[in-house]
Amino acid sequence: MKTIPLLLTLTLAGTTAAVAAVDKPEPARVVVNFFEPEKFTDVKDGSFGTEKGRDGILRELRDYIVERAEKALPPGQKLSVTFLDVDLAGDYEPWRGPRLDDVRIVKDIYPPRFKLAFRVLNEAGDTVKEGERKLSDLSFMSRLTINRQDHLRYEKEILNDWIRSDLRSKS
Repeated sequence: MKTIPLLLTLTLAGTTAAVAAVDKPEPARVVVNFFEPEKFTDVKDGSFGTEKGRDGILRELRDYIVERAEKALPPGQKLSVTFLDVDLAGDYEPWRGPRLDDVRIVKDIYPPRFKLAFRVLNEAGDTVKEGERKLSDLSFMSRLTINRQDHLRYEKEILNDWIRSDLRSKS
């Protein structure tokens, strides 16, 4: 959300001062949290993984959910999501040798999985819907995906399914 500062010019006893009126930003409609991400099953950027890599992946998932959920939520509703576990599609196979240490091998036996808790609130702050979900798709490799270059395409498709099933208004 962008806030545009409004510039006001005041004339006081012959002097001019510019004062920026700051609009209070509206609270976010979608809030995404990751509970103890260091304990997640698999959010690695290599065989051994780094905090920077993990945080980058989680940031990308957060931004994606915020973008999609804001479009799916009915006006006035807010969403809070807490991820309890993340397991990305594929895995690192160290037995393939040191040249492939940082190559994620994606096979049917390594499906993406999420465990999350969510709550949808209406304008009055009352809970409209809440629950815990374990998301997975064992046939994830059979899906047609638009952006084959996106390294999180399988995870995003599962999250899209969840958003469509749990958050879309029925109207």
